[in-house]
Amino acid sequence: MARGTDPFGDIEELIDVMTGGFEAGGDVPVDVADAGDEFVVVADLPGYDREDVQVQLTDATTLSLSARRETETVEEADRYVSRERTSQSVSRSVGLPEPVVESEAVATYENGVLTVTLPKQITESESGTDIPVN
Repeated sequence: MARGTDPFGDIEELIDVMTGGFEAGGDVPVDVADAGDEFVVVADLPGYDREDVQVQLTDATTLSLSARRETETVEEADRYVSRERTSQSVSRSVGLPEPVVESEAVATYENGVLTVTLPKQITESESGTDIPVN
């Protein structure tokens, strides 16, 4: 079919463009910033609800992000009803250059953007040692 004559194909193409072309099992685009005493990880997850997003920190140096959703589309026409159930999931693991404090990690999700703040672990040498003055 020529472009423009298949309305459903055009809609699917538009959805791919709007969602950045995420495919099932696709990767999540991620930015990792070193903000001095913490790492800030920002991931784009457009179209997912907060309940669809999972964030897990393993061994204090690996952050795993995933999102999964199922949608059901119902279309009614003059003589038929068509139902399609689709499932979409994306995931990404990010290695962190230094260990972080797992218990102080915070994640927020707003307008399709996941932000994870991960305070760095402070080692004994970085925290300094008090030297008594005699």
